[in-house]
Formats: sequence, C-alpha cells, structure tokens
Amino acid sequence: MTDTAAPEALDSAIAVVGMNGRFPGAPDLDTYWANLLGGITSITDFTEEELLADGADPAQVRGRDYVPSKGVLADADRFEASLFGFNRTEAAALDPQHRLLLQTAWSALEDAGYDPLAAPRRTGVYVGGGVTAHMLAAQTDPALAAQIGALQVRILTDREFLAPWISYRLGLDGPSLTVQTACSTSLTAIHLACQALLLGDCDTALAGGVAVDTVRRRGYVHYQGGIFSPDGRCRPFDQASGGTVPGNGVGVVVLRRLADALADGDPVRAVIRGSAVTNDGAARVGFTAPGVDQQTAAIVEAWTTAGLDPADAQYLEAHGTATELGDRIEATAATAAFKGALGTGSIGLGSVKANIGHLDAAAGVAGVVKTVLMLEHAVIAPTAGAGRPHPELVLGDSPFHVVTEAEDWPEPEYGPRRAGVSSVGIGGTNVHVVLEQAPPRSRDTGTPGPEVLLLSAHTEDALKALAGRLATALRAPDAPSLADTAHTLRFGRTPLAVRAYVLAADREEAAIRLGELAEGSPVSAPAAADDLRAIGEAWLRDERLPWPRRGRRVSLPTYPFGGESYGEHGPATAPASREQASQDDNPASPAPEAGDGLDTSVRALLVETLGLAGTGDLAMTYFAAGGDSLAAVHLVGCLRDDFGIDVPLTLFLEELTLDELARRIVEAGEPDDALDALLGEFENA
Repeated sequence: MTDTAAPEALDSAIAVVGMNGRFPGAPDLDTYWANLLGGITSITDFTEEELLADGADPAQVRGRDYVPSKGVLADADRFEASLFGFNRTEAAALDPQHRLLLQTAWSALEDAGYDPLAAPRRTGVYVGGGVTAHMLAAQTDPALAAQIGALQVRILTDREFLAPWISYRLGLDGPSLTVQTACSTSLTAIHLACQALLLGDCDTALAGGVAVDTVRRRGYVHYQGGIFSPDGRCRPFDQASGGTVPGNGVGVVVLRRLADALADGDPVRAVIRGSAVTNDGAARVGFTAPGVDQQTAAIVEAWTTAGLDPADAQYLEAHGTATELGDRIEATAATAAFKGALGTGSIGLGSVKANIGHLDAAAGVAGVVKTVLMLEHAVIAPTAGAGRPHPELVLGDSPFHVVTEAEDWPEPEYGPRRAGVSSVGIGGTNVHVVLEQAPPRSRDTGTPGPEVLLLSAHTEDALKALAGRLATALRAPDAPSLADTAHTLRFGRTPLAVRAYVLAADREEAAIRLGELAEGSPVSAPAAADDLRAIGEAWLRDERLPWPRRGRRVSLPTYPFGGESYGEHGPATAPASREQASQDDNPASPAPEAGDGLDTSVRALLVETLGLAGTGDLAMTYFAAGGDSLAAVHLVGCLRDDFGIDVPLTLFLEELTLDELARRIVEAGEPDDALDALLGEFENA
C-alpha cells in the first residue's frame, strides 16, 4: 500500500505531521490520551499550607470566595538550559513560557521524524502566550537589569519574543510570528500557519501556544457573575456548570502541505481541511462577551473553505468555558452552523476544559491535540464529569449530544472521520478548524533483518530514560518496523554528546537490549552484525559511516527533557557586590594584593553575567559559557561604567578562554568613539 489521498483534497489540505504537548496531569501525549479516554479531571486542589508555602496572600487564601484549585503543569520550572545554549543567568531570567515552548517545539519536530536542529528549510513559527508573574517581576527588577542589561531582560521575558527564540535556537528561517488573540491565541496561530503554508510563505510550520501565568501554587477568587467556577471544576454544557477553572499547559503541532508530506514520507497524524477566523465586532453585549453570528460564520467559512458541509462532522470540540452566557451563545452558534446534520444528536460535543481547565493561550491547541488523538484511535473521548445537559441550551433539539462515555468512532460510509475545533477569545476573535483522519499509510517498510539503533542525549540519565521509552514503544501492538525506527533515530534526532547504540535482529530483541541500556546493564548484541557494529562504534566516536537508507520517518518517543529547576523570578532584591560574589566563590582565597583588585573584579563580573559556578569555570571560552552578542554589549557597558575600561566588542568574538579574555580586558586601551555610538543605539532601542 502507498500513501494516498483524494487528488482534489491535496491542493488546500494541511497535514499534521508531528505534535507534542504537556498538560495538567499529563507530562506526555500518551498520558494525556489515557486521561482523556478515562474521563479524568486533572485539576489540583491545594491545601492552605501548600498555598502559603508558595507565597500566597494569607488573607486572600482564607477568604470566603477563594477557590484553591487549578490545572497544574508539573515541573513547569525545569529547563535543559545548556542544550539550548543558555547560560545559568540567562536561564534563570528566561520566562518559563519561553523555556516550555522551546522544549515542546523540539519534541514536536522529533515526533515528525525531523532533527530539531536540521529542520526543513523555510520552517515558520506561529505561537503565542500570556502574561506571566515571572515577566512582570523580572521587568521591574533593577537588580536584574543591572546584572544582565534591561534590553536583555526584556528579550528573555517578554511574550513578544516567544516565536523568535524558537526560530533562533532551532535555526528556523521561515516567518516567525508571536500571535495574541487572548483565549483563542493558539488556534489562531494554527490558522495563520495554514494560511502561510498555502500562500507559500513557508514549507513547514510550527504552531501552538503556551500558558503559564505562574509556576507557583495558586488558586483564584470567585466573583458572582464572573467567569470562574465556584467549586474548582469546569462542567461545559452541564446543569452543574458554573464557570471555568484556570490551567497551565503548552502544545505545538508541526504542519506541512499534505501533498508535500505524502511525497516526503512524513508520518501524517491528521489533516486540516480548512480554517477560518472572524471577530464579533460590536455585535455583542460587551467587550468580553461572545457573539452568536460571527461564531456561526467562522464555522461555516471553515467548512466552506474545506469544500465540505458542517453536516459532514461527527464531533465538535467546543471552546466550552462552562459559563452560562458563553455556553449558551456557543451552543446557539454551533446549532445554526451544523443545522444540516443528519438527525438530532448525531454529532458528539465536548470540551477538554472539563479535564484540564482553561489553558488560555494554549486552550485551542489542547483541543486540536485531543481531536487528533481521537481521530487516530477512532474513539471519541468523554467530557469529564458530564452529567445532564443544561436545560437552557436546548441541546435536545440540536444536532449535538454531550459525550458522557467513550464512544467508538467508525469511519462513515460517505467519507473519512471529520471533526471541528472551535475557540473563542475575549475581544471577539473566533476561530474554527476542520480536522480529518489521516490518509492510510503502509504499516511497515524495509526488509526484516538486523539493525543498529543510534541513541544520544545530553546526560547519562536522559539516555537511560530515552532507552526505556523506546523499549516500551517497540513492544506496543502498533509499533513501527525496526528499519523505520533505526532510520528515524539516525536522521530524525540531533546528535548529542552522550551516546550509545543497540544491535538487534527484530523489535522484541531491540526492546530487550534497550531495556538493558535503560537499567545500566551490559548490552548484549547479535554475533553476526560486524557492519552494523562498525556504524555504532563510529557513532560513539562522532564519525560518520555510510548509512543504508531503507526506512522512513515514524513517530517515536521524544527527548526526555528534565533539567534543573530555575523557578520563577520573584520580587526585586538587592544584588550582592561583585567583590563579595568573588569572595563567596573562593572563601579560602586571600584578599587580592594591590594591582590584583581590578583583575579579580573583572573575573567576578564575567562569573556573574554568565551565571558560572565560580572562577574555576573561566577555562571555557565565552561562547561555550553561553555568552552571546547582547551579553557582550552589556559587559562592554559595565566595564566602561564601573571600571573605566574600554574594550572593542570584537574582543568577545575571538576564540579566547575567559581567563585570557579577563587578562585582555584589564590590558585594554583607550576609549573607542565607534563604541560610544553602538552603545547609544542599544540604550535607545
């Protein structure tokens, strides 16, 4: 069998070739699917002690209307900083949303079978996020500005730079747009990415969103008539609905034109047949209220763009905030759009907010990922906690029924499985996307036989974790062929420093060997595999040998990100003097003699700005320590303002150790007029 699709669908269809996300209760998509299928509510209820330990206001926490609940994203403060080229100081300043999006974009490309640092040319980025406590604290902290520079603080924390950081760190040269339409941000980003692909602005696109208002444990205050639930649960379209619950999460999809994806052998997970965006304008009761007509228009336009009728849908993933006004307007708008459906209650209706809360800028992509998973598994997941439909929604006379239990989703007689995903933003931006099951793909490729699986990671622990994940994946009933697995690991992963390889004759043997690697045991190997063993040994030495191209890209477990906790920037604190920092690094060292004080201070400045563990790290080069051009401009300014030393900016571009750099700085000459102009440019930027 070959990968095929109806010719008339290829021109405007967009393939979802990869995706990744982290959501409340789900560190990966396998867990996310298990939670969705089980109707699990992944909203956390905090104790008073937990809230106070994280710095919540005691008076507020003990107030009558305080609700100690939220959709929590576990380990949202952890980051593999050095993998992305950030030094410790930058990583601590970098907003948690930036950290999460970088790692999720990396994993999404891996899921598509592409090396994240060698993605296809003309790859664009379309993402958005929200305002964070970290950003607000960092941008108003004079100590942090003095340490790394006010412009650097802004670039590391402002959501304006969410997309550009991904493009820069992953080397993506397509358009890079940060999108903001409030709660509909990530679905708008997906729509814009699809349009860019169809217009030829890019050939591959990353699209999605992130929402981490704070990594600390926080609840919220319920106001009568407000949008938040009084009991910490979100029940869309239900009699018990009372509002939504905040949540944190992140999701990214990798998109390509369907024709290109099929031609290149990409692992297509689903197809976007059409999308549309509208705004309610003034046709609503207030700025924050939704409107009926333009929600209906967004749905109809998206299905018209797809060349389909809304009646062709079997499921609608709704925005579903569970507010009385929002659900009523959305149900009315959807009923008008889907009025041609075959029979009352023929279309399933649900909202992932019942499971994970309202993810704000990441809400739309959470719904898209859920719907893609349902299309793949041919099962419609239940809406968590759904009981009886709200009487004011009049769903009994509509094309919809709220999905309360998992339902099989057979392929319809008249075409493939299809669904719509809607998102509505405060401010009136409505988005709708039409999703369709992927065209059939042949299960296996390549000739059965021994293969070498090449693995690498940033740390030994990550390598073991990756091996364990791969072992589990290869034991699954729908596991890819060994040839496809080997091919994807070779061409769809970035070669990292810590390496290993496994030789195996079939999937079961590969799973056994990978399990041995995960446990730290000696890995056995087939006797007759000298040519493959030579490839593996060359891999360990970072050498390249000819690779037999006999596989294709498939979806495999992605990199097991861990990293240390960088927390969240808090209230401004007075910085320690650089002299004190230097003494703290070397408590046993005697005070510098006359003439040595300047050298000590310069070294302390480098340690502080680059976030080094101490002066012992000065054997590294500036760029190996995570320095970049912006940090260099900041250092040049500090050297001039604090010590009266003028050095050319080009000094930081030379291949010098930091020890040698410090010596050259102290020996630097007279001020440079050209430097004055350059510093003035950055200060006025």
